[in-house]
Amino acid sequence: MTGVPASAAGGSSRAQGAAMSPAPDASGAPETGSGITGATMDEQGTLRPARGAKIAAAAVNQASVWNVANLLTMLRLLLVPGFVALMLADGGYDPAWRAFAWAAFAVAMITDLFDGHLARTYNLVTDFGKIADPIADKAIMGAALICLSALGDLPWWVTGVILGRELGITLLRFLVIRYGVIPASRGGKLKTLTQGVAVGMYILALTGWLATLRWWVMAGAVVLTVVTGLDYVRQAIVLRRQGIAERRAASGETRA
Repeated sequence: MTGVPASAAGGSSRAQGAAMSPAPDASGAPETGSGITGATMDEQGTLRPARGAKIAAAAVNQASVWNVANLLTMLRLLLVPGFVALMLADGGYDPAWRAFAWAAFAVAMITDLFDGHLARTYNLVTDFGKIADPIADKAIMGAALICLSALGDLPWWVTGVILGRELGITLLRFLVIRYGVIPASRGGKLKTLTQGVAVGMYILALTGWLATLRWWVMAGAVVLTVVTGLDYVRQAIVLRRQGIAERRAASGETRA
């Protein structure tokens, strides 16, 4: 017998359709069979996120801020008031307190070397890190320079040159960001290292030939600060000119 009863055929077709269609969930809405988790299909067949999907996604995005690189940046920010307290403890001239202040400053400088590297290497770059990292860098360095100048250990003009350059270059980066990003140069990295070593030597209560050596290290840091600052200005001018030229060329092609 080759024929199949209509009822059996209909039942078979319905069974196959049921097997191929997604099973309904507890709420009566069918689940998706496309492999997309956290989403359901409504009566019109439109794929919509489940009730907890947005909350879960927000939790993931929030958790991504708490990565190792950002935690190091937060630690550096927290070290700033602690460093100032140690630096100014007992009038600011006690060698023991100055040694503790140097330890806090050294930890801040070391974390500065690692947090950016970790963020780039392991794809941990976040909007928070982009904003907080440069703030933390300038906060600890600015606090150290201002404390040293207030205590009379470092001329105010040195503090003014270094902080003025750092703030000026930061503002310059924002002004030309529409045309591109000014990359960190080797000279800029050397400047940062030299500044850290020089300021660290001034934080310690050094005497004799070490006190003379730190003067020369600071002099080198000031020179690098000025030279690299001028180089960043040059790069910003070139970047702006290139950006304007590219926009004019693009607008000319559009009109043509």
